[in-house]
Amino acid sequence: MNKFEQELKNNNFVCTFCTHCNKLVWPISDFCNQCFGMAIWKKVNRTAKLIEFSRKDGEIFCISEFEDGLRIMGNIINAPNLQIGQSLNLVKCDYENGHAVFILEPIY
Repeated sequence: MNKFEQELKNNNFVCTFCTHCNKLVWPISDFCNQCFGMAIWKKVNRTAKLIEFSRKDGEIFCISEFEDGLRIMGNIINAPNLQIGQSLNLVKCDYENGHAVFILEPIY
């Protein structure tokens, strides 16, 4: 298991960060995909913006955008009404059965 997967299992959302470009490197890599400088690990702010969502069988799936345009797919809980662009909070992240798991909740 790599560092990203282990951190997710510990409910920590981390990403690699280029100190030269001062931005997150996604997908994670040891080197920046802009300047090819060395990347370090950094915790990602747990607040995101809702970009898109869909409902199926009582579940809500979404694309959410975190700092530096980092976009992930996840599930939304406790969401009676949603609006594109609203703020979400990452309440849980994990790594299960070979997949990253992200659970978000609306901020009202």
